[in-house]
Amino acid sequence: MMLVYSFALALALAATAPVWGWRMLRQGRYREGLTQRLGAVPAALRAWVRGRPVVWVHAVSVGEVMAATRLVAELQAALPGHAVVVSTTTPTGQRVAADKFGADHVFFYPLDLAFAVRAYVRALQPVLLVLMESELWPRMLVECERANVPVAVANARVSDRSLPRYMRLRTLWRPLLTRVSLLLTQSDEDARRWIAIGARTDRVRNSGNLKYDVRVVADSALTALMQTHLQAGTKVLVCGSTHAGEEALLLDCCRALPDCVMVLAPRHPDRANDVLQLARDRDVKVQRVSEWRLAPHRLHGGEALLLDTVGELGALYSLANVAFVGGSLVSRGGQNPLEPAQFGAAVLMGPHYENFRAMVDAMRAADAIAIVTAATLQQRLIALLQDDGGAGERARVFYEAQAGATARTVTALMELVR
Repeated sequence: MMLVYSFALALALAATAPVWGWRMLRQGRYREGLTQRLGAVPAALRAWVRGRPVVWVHAVSVGEVMAATRLVAELQAALPGHAVVVSTTTPTGQRVAADKFGADHVFFYPLDLAFAVRAYVRALQPVLLVLMESELWPRMLVECERANVPVAVANARVSDRSLPRYMRLRTLWRPLLTRVSLLLTQSDEDARRWIAIGARTDRVRNSGNLKYDVRVVADSALTALMQTHLQAGTKVLVCGSTHAGEEALLLDCCRALPDCVMVLAPRHPDRANDVLQLARDRDVKVQRVSEWRLAPHRLHGGEALLLDTVGELGALYSLANVAFVGGSLVSRGGQNPLEPAQFGAAVLMGPHYENFRAMVDAMRAADAIAIVTAATLQQRLIALLQDDGGAGERARVFYEAQAGATARTVTALMELVR
């Protein structure tokens, strides 16, 4: 099976090489980390881990990095003689991880090719590989098994969208899942789904959602600057991780919110120019955060700030009276609603929240989140900004009531290390 897989992967890479080559020429982000992805282990990483047992944590992008933040800290505390290193797949995830864990501890995850994977397994000689959520690559699993490296999946989940695909291919997934030593799931439903796909029952545990334990630091240079420049009585609406199709709807609401400053944070900051144009088409006064902070002016209701930087959204939620969580009015599966809930903001999402179904359903049961459609968005925003009826406090109480996933995860992982 691995021969077939390796051949198919190599064929796919060869077939798409012209596309990737063109993108690399035009956009630097596609070139970023290429040598590392092909198996070149950074010298700084080699130097940092030298002589110590290594725990390797892989987090695909920003969301997984944030979920892993407390886990990495507690693993380091529990294993003081070990080196905990973190890999990511995306450039944005790499930048956030480098900021949180230190650049020498962070690297790009290798392509799932034998020579690239073996280079890292041989250089790091990890005593444990921890994959965040559902990042299972066949070659990595095989090479870890050959090197006697236990593999655990932390915060494991199976989304509604992914489940049918997994089930159709469960004959292929079953032998791969036998190579996973431990699957620590976000919920009982996720545990049932992994077992149905082919994971061994005795290797699956529900340890809870790590994102319930992540606490974002509210104080930052940007939040302090905004607080000093907000006109008295002005409320703040933070629209986080938005996608194409959502910014236009949110900007259409801006004129109906004269006492509110809107902060728009696209999921992909490289879309900033597109969002700026949408705002100008609607005569909404808007400025990039990167430009505003250089010459800040007082922020009045009806204005919008466009967050075009990475890693600052979490802290901005601390200023929000109301928060809209993106990827949910369009079919993207939604983003994490707990970040604004932590700060007592009234939280809204659209109906497409498949990526966080268990979390959102629990919040709905506690009346700690509002689900809106394109048709009801403006009306609900106006109502919540006028009086949230305790929605923000219910969101905060819900957040505080969910705890312990990190401790349970670390306890389980320590068994594998020992």
